[in-house]
Amino acid sequence: MMRLLFSALFLVLLSLGEAQPNRPHMVMCQDRNFPDCYHRHLYCPDSCPRNCEVDCDSCQPVCAPQSQPPVPSYSPPPPPVATPSPPPPLATPSPPPPPLATPSPPPPPVATPSPPPPPVATPSPPPPPVATPTPSPPPPPVATPTPSPPPPPVATASPPPPDSSEAAGGRRVRCRSRLYPSCYYREHQCPAACPHQCEVDCVTCSPVCDCNRPGAVCQDPRFIGADGITFYFHGKKDKDFCIVSDTNLHINAHFIGRRNENMGRDFTWVQSLGILFDNHQIFVGAKKTATWDNTVDRLELSFDGLPIYLAEEEGAKWQPNSAPGIMITRSRDTNSVVIEAEGNFQIKATVVPITAEDSRIHKYGITDEDCFTHLDLGFKFYSLSGEVNGVLGQTYARNYVSRVKMGVDMPVLGGRKEFSSSGLFSTDCAVARFKGTQSSSLINFQYANLKCASGLDGRGVVCRR
Repeated sequence: MMRLLFSALFLVLLSLGEAQPNRPHMVMCQDRNFPDCYHRHLYCPDSCPRNCEVDCDSCQPVCAPQSQPPVPSYSPPPPPVATPSPPPPLATPSPPPPPLATPSPPPPPVATPSPPPPPVATPSPPPPPVATPTPSPPPPPVATPTPSPPPPPVATASPPPPDSSEAAGGRRVRCRSRLYPSCYYREHQCPAACPHQCEVDCVTCSPVCDCNRPGAVCQDPRFIGADGITFYFHGKKDKDFCIVSDTNLHINAHFIGRRNENMGRDFTWVQSLGILFDNHQIFVGAKKTATWDNTVDRLELSFDGLPIYLAEEEGAKWQPNSAPGIMITRSRDTNSVVIEAEGNFQIKATVVPITAEDSRIHKYGITDEDCFTHLDLGFKFYSLSGEVNGVLGQTYARNYVSRVKMGVDMPVLGGRKEFSSSGLFSTDCAVARFKGTQSSSLINFQYANLKCASGLDGRGVVCRR
């Protein structure tokens, strides 16, 4: 009876062994360069159910060219299985019966292979002995740990594009005032009209050309007063005029220009400033030049009569030992500085030429001998009194009412005689108020706490207390 049972069991195992080879082998593409096919479960075709590989390009299983030899070598194994049968001598070792008791448990293992049809990976081990078993183990480790890390690197690669895109265009500027949290430190690009000379108007949170802000003096002198009204003051070439005069600040401007025979007046520009405050004097001017080159510095600076030498690099600073509250800083490598006296004023000065295009449009008649380098200026005042005067200064006065004729293309301010000065550091203009003291009536300055906003290329601003 035992012999019959053993024979039946043997036949069952033999039939399973013969049927198993016909089940197609599962294969996967292991090349990460084909993400659509990578680690996709595919099965060997009928022509080579146990010996194939994946063509990752077409994502199809194809018979392996070397699979033919292994097939014959694999078929012999069944005979070896037959060889154990001849040793029915197994019967001689009576002990095997107990193993037969253990074989009864194996049926469950046989049952386990059936559930893992998906992970047909388990049947794959049998072929490995014949065909390199090592490759099958590596796939699992590669599948689990490495695939998850690669995605993150892909995500990190995306940010660079924005950075590169931001590199193009004009100068980048930010709002530096914490009083405007919604705009503070937000980055903006200078408008095309002034790609290198602008700052952010924190009120409107938009970039504004330096020459379009209150306190600007640019071009054929175009002034923008504290009230935001734009006007022109032509003065006279080769003469000095008082543009700001208060108890502890006096600023004269030296005008250069060309005579316009058809207009009866001079074309003029501000060539230099003489700044007096406390007991100090600062000179800032544009050197005469025939051919303009922005890489060549044409700024001239002095403090109390002594020349100032600033390294030609953006951010270079100069500070006198006798007056630590004074700072001169390059805002660009050449031709542009910021002059600041703590608690008193800040002046941005940039040397610019009259270009051939400017001359053609406005009929300036500029020749190759002189490009009339001049200063574009921006003023901020921290302690003016209510009685301040001067071409620009009067617009900051307590009871100022604009005298310019509004509604015309070029509103011009007269008063050349009352603002005329005998020299760049003279305080003898008719409206002079300078005393050279460190005290000032800031308490009377009604514009100290104004908030002003202006649009691009606008003719005025709106100011609120």
